Amino acid sequence: MNVNGIRAAAKKGFLEWLAATKSEVVCLQEVRAEVGQFAEVLAGMEGWHAVWAPAAAKGRAGVAVLSRREPERRQIGFGSAEFDNSGRYAEIDLPGLTVASLYLPSGEVGTERQDEKERFMAEFLVHLAELRTRSAEEGREVVVCGDWNIAHREADLKNWKANQKKAGFLPEERAWFGRVLDEAGYVDVVRQLNPDQEGPYSWWSYRGRAFDNDAGWRIDYLMASPGLAARATEAFVERAATHAERWSDHAPVTAVFDPKL
Repeated sequence: MNVNGIRAAAKKGFLEWLAATKSEVVCLQEVRAEVGQFAEVLAGMEGWHAVWAPAAAKGRAGVAVLSRREPERRQIGFGSAEFDNSGRYAEIDLPGLTVASLYLPSGEVGTERQDEKERFMAEFLVHLAELRTRSAEEGREVVVCGDWNIAHREADLKNWKANQKKAGFLPEERAWFGRVLDEAGYVDVVRQLNPDQEGPYSWWSYRGRAFDNDAGWRIDYLMASPGLAARATEAFVERAATHAERWSDHAPVTAVFDPKL
């Protein structure tokens, strides 16, 4: 879930959602808070172990992983000299499972922001492949949850024809996402269980009536190793009932896995 600023989200309904969720693990993006501020927001939420990665640039990015079970291992960043302090990646190990929270840069065509996004993508693909290989050797499953800031297919974007030259739906970005699936060997859990559906979208602009018209983007993904993906029984977007009930411009994307399969 991209909370679009956890302190603001906490005032709009995030804490109530967290108290009600049955999830074993919650991955957050765009936390936009310092360590002390993040801890203060969660002070009254018992039963969660939190690993968070604030950005060196205050008020930007930031990711976190909340788990009901205490992690066996914690990792901030993915070994990148440029990006490990940018608040874009955190990883934990639970028994038999590695869970990561990702906030991939959004980019903007023709700017340094897009160059940064492309550099991040190049480094991160290497990490994804190595993570899959290492985890397989250790007999572990993997899921990387987060705001990937790319709509992979036409079905992942309501107005795809008008956005073909915009960051998030560029041909080279979509091709990179394909490499995550084909080369690194991950499975898009939501799409696996909803193969013919338009969307389900997870982000809607605050401009106009995008939310009311469901004119959104599917840019938040749970990307899992094949063994874990095979256990998925449900995957859905927790879309707010009304615009007024939203506590972020994103909605939570949730998956349910059967541990017995």
